[in-house]
Amino acid sequence: MNFHDWMIHNGLSQVSARSYDGALKGVLSQWAMDGGLALGPLTSMTSHAALANILPALQALPVFIERNARGHHMYSATLTQFAEYLKSNGSDDVQADLEQIIGDPNMSPTQKAALVSCRIGQGTFRDKLLLHWNGCAVTGFSDTSLLVAAHIKPWKKSSNAERLDQWNGLLLSPNLDKAFDRGFITFEESGAIRLSPLLTEAAKLGINGDMMVALKPEHQQYMAHHRDEEFKSK
Repeated sequence: MNFHDWMIHNGLSQVSARSYDGALKGVLSQWAMDGGLALGPLTSMTSHAALANILPALQALPVFIERNARGHHMYSATLTQFAEYLKSNGSDDVQADLEQIIGDPNMSPTQKAALVSCRIGQGTFRDKLLLHWNGCAVTGFSDTSLLVAAHIKPWKKSSNAERLDQWNGLLLSPNLDKAFDRGFITFEESGAIRLSPLLTEAAKLGINGDMMVALKPEHQQYMAHHRDEEFKSK
């Protein structure tokens, strides 16, 4: 879901959504690039942490201060909305997570190494998923070099034990991984796929309502969380 549609979905008016979207794509991106804060338009950002890193400097630019005051704080409101969009849109701030792991004084080096490997999609967690699924858990696609080791219950909401638990994982093709990660698809207890009404062009992603995944009993607690907490039902 793009920024404009996300704002509409979250109750903003068409007028406000168009204004904020235009400001982000237009002058805000230009000010950021002119100020050496971004190499490209802000719309290319997918990480909330990356946006947060440049916000203080962007909001301190004289042109931002002057135009924001004259525009009744429209530009600061735009950045607030965009930050929330990045948070809700499943942006993976992997670097921030890795720094948190490495800096945790309560974990042993062995635990840290396991979690770091897991977070970057390698290590024992991925190996266990490869052994269990042998290919994409949904389609059976067998080139494992192209498949993603996806957590069912998201990393940020999982305990360290859950992050390493193979039953909290699906091996997915990139299109299914992205749709699942962002809550546009989930799976019933039976393994049948459920499509979000917000996923309006599922077929163009190769996703259809007949898809299934062979869930084990050990998967069910994690998938129940995904259905209840991550799936975009409306």
